[in-house]
Amino acid sequence: MAKRALITGITGQDGSYLAELLLGKGYEVHGVVRRVALEDPDYRLKRLRGILKDLVLHPASLESYPSLFEIVRKVQPEETYHLAAQSFVSYSFEDEFSTLNTNINGTHFVLSAVKQVVPGSRFYFAGSSEMFGKVRETPQDEETPFHPRSAYGISKVAGYELARNYREAYGLKVSAGILYNHESPRRGLEFVTRKITRAAARIRAGLQEELVLGNLEARRDWGFAGDYVEAMWRMLQQPEPGDYVVATGETHSVGEFVAKAFACAGIPAEGRVRTDPAFFRPAEVDLLLGDASRAAAALGWRPRVRFDGLVEMMVEADLAALDGRGTR
Repeated sequence: MAKRALITGITGQDGSYLAELLLGKGYEVHGVVRRVALEDPDYRLKRLRGILKDLVLHPASLESYPSLFEIVRKVQPEETYHLAAQSFVSYSFEDEFSTLNTNINGTHFVLSAVKQVVPGSRFYFAGSSEMFGKVRETPQDEETPFHPRSAYGISKVAGYELARNYREAYGLKVSAGILYNHESPRRGLEFVTRKITRAAARIRAGLQEELVLGNLEARRDWGFAGDYVEAMWRMLQQPEPGDYVVATGETHSVGEFVAKAFACAGIPAEGRVRTDPAFFRPAEVDLLLGDASRAAAALGWRPRVRFDGLVEMMVEADLAALDGRGTR
């Protein structure tokens, strides 16, 4: 009999890749979606277009414990992947209240529902490298202290501690992935990597004149989302739950990402890229670099797509979308 998995945030980048992975492994896959997504599937479910017929979707709100409890009761998942969150860091500076409320309460509600209904099941919490923030050491691993620099980072630290407490206090099989920046052609347009690759494609096509960004010196450890969801799955297959950093172990600046993207598009970046203080964060995170040694040793996980391949993949997808060869 097929394993049942429940994914919150299934309509997002990670959720769509994870759903594809689980379906490929023979799972029965259920997803939590906003009711509005079912009313506007062409836009809001576009990342799931190729697999919609194989999914069971349930409308609910992260802010409603009863709706989440009812879904967990109905599905009886053997594995729950909690990916849903307000995940755009810049927006979390603009609306700290909704970010904290959605991310912390949503995590608490899903954890509580699983504890009440299927306490013997396995649970994945999506942490973030933004929890490290103003880093104390480089590279960062599972023992590095947290110093978040945004409401988003703070909310993820709170969710991480909630997840750990449910594991230690109630014996829940909760694992947390501290995932570094992971991108793909499915990344939202508001995120800097997709903003860059889309702009490179549009400038080449004559549809845009320049790209305006914030801090070009900020450095990140960028990987491919399709690789990272496999790490999530591997965590829940372990005999004992645990926490794992998931990263490539390489760091590149935003400026390097720009240079690579424009080179892939076959156009010079000079004269087409400028910075604007409006796009700088109030509290910047300058350098994130992960040490995924534990994930490699315990999970057998290593990234397959490296930086150059990731940027090339994203630029090609945006070029294809403009000339009608792609879907986005």
